[in-house]
Formats: sequence, structure tokens, C-alpha cells
Amino acid sequence: MSDNLLKREFKTRDVQRMRNIITKKTGDKTGVQVGYNADYVERKEGDVWEERGKKWTIKNGLKQTVTRFDDIKKKLFTPITCPNCNKPMTKGQFDKYMFKIHQKCSDCVIEYETKLKLKGEYKEYERDMIKQGVVYHIKEMENVLLELLIGQSGEQYVTEGGDIEEWKGKSLDNQFIKDIQEYIQKLKGAIDD
Repeated sequence: MSDNLLKREFKTRDVQRMRNIITKKTGDKTGVQVGYNADYVERKEGDVWEERGKKWTIKNGLKQTVTRFDDIKKKLFTPITCPNCNKPMTKGQFDKYMFKIHQKCSDCVIEYETKLKLKGEYKEYERDMIKQGVVYHIKEMENVLLELLIGQSGEQYVTEGGDIEEWKGKSLDNQFIKDIQEYIQKLKGAIDD
């Protein structure tokens, strides 16, 4: 049995590793490795580049991928601190609501609106905010109308069995569609006034 242990051949790498351990240089290399080294490019905060078919950027010192959903994420997610004043957003739902509309915390919105009231410009600001709400409502109503009209025309679907089925929504009364169109026109007229 002792013959088997002594027959083991030590490679140069093994001997160098033992030397490194004995001399307390455990981080030193024990051999030469041959391979491919890519060119190193120094990147700074905010740089955007493409690598291996993906877009990348540096945000807060971290390398991150850039996706097409980044803009949507910024609008949907409320940050921990206000981008305007850098104070923590601690008012819960109220801060979330204000951030969706104004992109700042409720304290910043209150401060801004107070300044407008002192200058006498608040009524115009309020009118613009209401106008934006009406424009959004018009777009929603147009989308509903479009969905209703598409629902009237038949859509075809292929089932798991390979059969083609045509689905039709309820047929709508033309007067109902005209009423929605008139309502949208009234809203558009209210904006123009």
C-alpha cells in the first residue's frame, strides 16, 4: 500500500503551490494560463454601449442591461426618495399618487402649488391639470369605442383541435355608438373652450 503512495508523480504546479503555501504567498500563481483576453474599455457612469447583442449602461456604479421597459418602470415604480428634493417618500399612497402625476413627492407638489397661489397663477395651473385629465379620458373613451367596434367584427381563432372558430361580440345598437361619438366630441369641444 505504501508503494502506491510513493509512486504518485508531483507536477510542477503542485510543487509550486506547496512553496507558495509554505512562504505564505497563497495568492500567487502556480502556473501559466494561456487564453483570450478581451480589450478592456473603461466605462463611466451613464455610458451606454452594446456588447454581445445587448445594450448595457452604468447606473449607480453597477453594470446593468438597458431594456425597452426601463421608461415604463420609471413611471410605474415609486422611488424611495424624491428625485426633486432627495427626501424619503414616507407618506405612502399619497406620495405614490403624487409621484405618478407630478414625478415628485407630495411635499414638493404642495410647496409648488403654494408658490403658484401666492403668485396668482394657480387657477391657470388647475385648468391645465383638468384639461390633461379630460384629454386622457377622451383617449380612454376612443379606445373603448374602438374595442367595441372590433368586437362587432368577427375574429377567427384556431382551436387546439385545428378547427377554425369565429367569435362575434354582441351586435351593438348604432345609436349607442353614435352617443359615445357625440360624448367624445363634446369633451373635445370642452377642451377647445
